[in-house]
This record gives sequence, C-alpha cells and structure tokens, in this order.
Amino acid sequence: QVQLVESGGGSVQAGGSLRLSCAASGPMYNLNCAGWFRQAPGNLREGVAAIYSGDSVWYTHSVKGRFTISQDNAKQTVYLQMNSLKPEDAGMYYCAAGDCFGGKNPADESTFNYWGQGTQVIVSS
Repeated sequence: QVQLVESGGGSVQAGGSLRLSCAASGPMYNLNCAGWFRQAPGNLREGVAAIYSGDSVWYTHSVKGRFTISQDNAKQTVYLQMNSLKPEDAGMYYCAAGDCFGGKNPADESTFNYWGQGTQVIVSS
C-alpha cells in the first residue's frame, strides 16, 4: 500500500516562503505523477502543481512564478517550494500520487489514486 506523508506546513506572513515535502513509501510502480492540491475552508479542493512523465510540470495560473514543484527519486520525495506567499494561498495542502500515462490530466483529482493526510498552510496579511 502506498503511503504519502506531508510535512513543512506552518504559519507565515504574506511574502514569506515555505517548502512542503511529501515522502512516499510502498510500491511505487505504475505511479508516474505526483501533485499538490489545496483546500481552503468553504472551497473545493483545487490542483496547485503536478510533476509527471519525469520532468514535465504543471502549475495552476495563480502560483506560476512563485511555486516550484520538484522531486527526489532516490528519496521518493516530492517538494513544493512556495515563495511570495499570499493570504489566498492558505489552506490544507495535500500530496497525491497516481498514473498520468495516456494523457491523463495532472490537474484533475481523479488522476490520483493515493493521497496524504494534508499539511496546513496559514498566511497572514
């Protein structure tokens, strides 16, 4: 069973930075994409960033230029570096892993089979 554990959330002021980590364990075969999603209170969960097919990346428009997704295959860990944080970036951040082969949408929740428990990000203005 694949397990994902997020860490790195916290409370920062607007303009600050955080780096989220997602450590994976278990059988990773057939899993070729990882993503970060977030959910603010009262909102639907939305895709933030994804990395797939080795080095392809996707970002939602609102975080382009501020967030960077990366992975360390040796450590089976995916990172989300978040810079210039804004209050609207706050929420619970979830890591997800799945199979993006065949043109599946890395921004779509249904692409991902495994999810972490989430890590909270608070951004104060």
